[in-house]
Amino acid sequence: QTKGVDRVEKATGKKPTFYQDLREAFEKTEIDVVSIATPNHWHALAAIWAIQAGKDVYVEKPVSHNVSEGRRIVQAARKHQKMVQTGTQCRSMQGTIDAINFVKAGKIGEVKLARGLCYKNRPSIGARGTYDVPPGIDYNIWLGPAPDVTLSRPRFHYDWHWQWDYGNGDLGNQGIHQMDIARWGLGVDDLGTEAVAYGGRVGYEDAGETANTQVSIHTYGDKRLVFEVRGLKSDGEKGARVGVIFYGTDGYVVLSSYNGGAAFDLDGNMIQSFNGEGDHFGNFAQAVRSRNVDELNADILQGHLSSALCHLG
Repeated sequence: QTKGVDRVEKATGKKPTFYQDLREAFEKTEIDVVSIATPNHWHALAAIWAIQAGKDVYVEKPVSHNVSEGRRIVQAARKHQKMVQTGTQCRSMQGTIDAINFVKAGKIGEVKLARGLCYKNRPSIGARGTYDVPPGIDYNIWLGPAPDVTLSRPRFHYDWHWQWDYGNGDLGNQGIHQMDIARWGLGVDDLGTEAVAYGGRVGYEDAGETANTQVSIHTYGDKRLVFEVRGLKSDGEKGARVGVIFYGTDGYVVLSSYNGGAAFDLDGNMIQSFNGEGDHFGNFAQAVRSRNVDELNADILQGHLSSALCHLG
């Protein structure tokens, strides 16, 4: 915590107040906005507490640790009329916006299939055991709503992503960005009618529990959203290792970065490229000032739906 305080003071010239318990920060009436970048198991409870305390909230992805939690955040945001933005930054990237508009305008024909890709090589996190919590961490507060169990992974930080009590694997870690784009491009605003998934944690045995190899298939009438997680060594698809591919009757669009990609005809010839940055947190700040929820590029409802698809998978 000392390093974080020092970095902010160096950048702004003001030393921020440090709170060990987030509830103490929420009690401060002079605080208007809360940004939540905790481990996943804290996202929903922290967001709801902040909303109930009168704050507008920026909550990182996935917005929840399970499906039900996400809907509770949406309900709280609407009840208290708060601006709640999801940390899916691609929603504010001009290149991605242009590509999605290209797809929705029928420029590659009729699109009934979107594939999300998360091909990130993730090595073993080490053997399951009993480990000491690093100094300076209040483990009880860190656990929060999670079960009261001893630390069972060698590295305390980050590797919580791969244990079910705290994380959601790479589908909910990296994949939520691509899941969100895929759902956005297909133009579907619900959870579909069916979800089928298969896979597991393969290639090694360690303290991790979440799948490192997985395929999930989501049905929307005659449309399909197919998502692949490959945590072992793997080649990309159509130039993308982490991205989204929209397949149309007249071509396809590949989004291979957070801020763009390209469209191709059926023979693989590029017909248009997309590239452009954006200010996602700036968009949130603008909505905080205007009090117009429609100005949010990634309103909590959209974050809930895309996060829920990851949870279903």
